Amino acid sequence: MRLKDKVCLITGAGSGIGKETALLFAKEGASVVVNDFNANSGEETVRKIRENNGEAIFIQADVTNPDEIQVMVDKIIDDYGRIDVLFNNAGISGVGKLHDIDLETWNRVMSVNINGVFLVTKYVVPHMMKQHSGSIINMSSCIAEIGLANRASYATTKGAILALTKSIQVDYAKYNIRVNALMPGTIFTPFVEDYLSKDPNPEAAIQSIKSRQLGGDLGKPIDVAFAALYLASDESKFMMGTPFIIDGGVVNGKLG
Repeated sequence: MRLKDKVCLITGAGSGIGKETALLFAKEGASVVVNDFNANSGEETVRKIRENNGEAIFIQADVTNPDEIQVMVDKIIDDYGRIDVLFNNAGISGVGKLHDIDLETWNRVMSVNINGVFLVTKYVVPHMMKQHSGSIINMSSCIAEIGLANRASYATTKGAILALTKSIQVDYAKYNIRVNALMPGTIFTPFVEDYLSKDPNPEAAIQSIKSRQLGGDLGKPIDVAFAALYLASDESKFMMGTPFIIDGGVVNGKLG
């Protein structure tokens, strides 16, 4: 029960890493607030948590809409009185070389992946300041540390999130608020599975991605969820402004 009595808000918790993290946090004793743009997905996550006797509620909100975020945060405070952990997990991918990306697509990736983190944090952090405690976990990516073909927009957002994480840690350390970033490699989420299935040769595409990992396989959502659990718990109280890499060796290793 590493999160007993903690109230944890997870954005984008209807699928993939967010869903797996919500299930794990609930198992570890947290009251989990499941946020997602998709009501069916979010409610399914809550249903699974409650099936296992966990505590969870679903709040539908678009992380790019400040009015919806304000309503969400107000409801959490009304229901629980506090927010101990914020996991800014919601995000979308962006594929394409810079000269091929249209402005509308670029702006959409920037809005969800950067503004989504900025806005939710903006409305949550004053409550953490009042309670003089909190853990904020931002979803970056190992792509912030490396170059990867056809990922110009996505890489830009994840580099920005890493910089934002380090900067706001300085601002809020005096309030006993910790801010850290998760930096996963390629994780086999439903999104990645769907993306690979559209390749003319899906098996070859999967093997190509696997070849980047020292272990020769893709990560699973639970691999990142366990890292998020550590950052959410008091066990990581000495980690502040830290990039936490979970990438199977992509950044710091190379197959010989």
